Amino acid sequence: MAVDTDIDSGQRPAKPNRPLLEELLPRLCQVALPEKADGMAAYMKSSMPYLGVPVPLLRKTVRAAARTHPFAEVGQLRATVEALWRRATFREERYAAIMLTDSRLARGDMALLPFYREVIETGRWWDFVDAAAPRVGELLLAHRGAMEPVIRAWSTEEDLWLRRCAILAQLPAKAATDTGLLEDVIVPNLADREFFIRKAIGWALRHHARTDPDWVRDFVARHRDRLSPLSTREALKHLGP
Repeated sequence: MAVDTDIDSGQRPAKPNRPLLEELLPRLCQVALPEKADGMAAYMKSSMPYLGVPVPLLRKTVRAAARTHPFAEVGQLRATVEALWRRATFREERYAAIMLTDSRLARGDMALLPFYREVIETGRWWDFVDAAAPRVGELLLAHRGAMEPVIRAWSTEEDLWLRRCAILAQLPAKAATDTGLLEDVIVPNLADREFFIRKAIGWALRHHARTDPDWVRDFVARHRDRLSPLSTREALKHLGP
């Protein structure tokens, strides 16, 4: 299900933040640990090479670049992260594109939904999807009426990564989790034998068990005959009998 977030306002599309784009890769190269690059690529089974920048250093570098070259408005931010994602030659550049959306300016803005979908559909691996999922969850909390149909539609897409995102989108929601929606996105995927779907189901349930253990126990009891052993084990990992 597509959602049109590009309403024609009569304005020209925003241009990317060129100074940030020009400086980011040199900054990342300065803090990279090249001896780690091959191991990082092997762990992630990535054909796209790594520079060898550990996540804490990557996040610090991205934030510093954004402070030096701040975004004027969310349209510029979207144009920048799209350009960075598409032109990336190292995986850390794509991580940086997602990290840039974790800001006060971008958080909960529907204009970024097409970018998150692009990340999921073109990234096609768990590190990218799991980084985008919290941003999608923020959109859900900010625009529940518009986003619930999107999340439900993604949960039945052929693309397993859109389905994984739909299942994981509410991970940060805690007490604000819509358990009806959570059940609605999990149930269509119970028969899927794909590891990344079964793991996501278990992870989502295990995470929500911290907030509402009784609901998770009840869900497992009602669907035990269809839940995979992996999903069941993960869901009940920190719960008593």
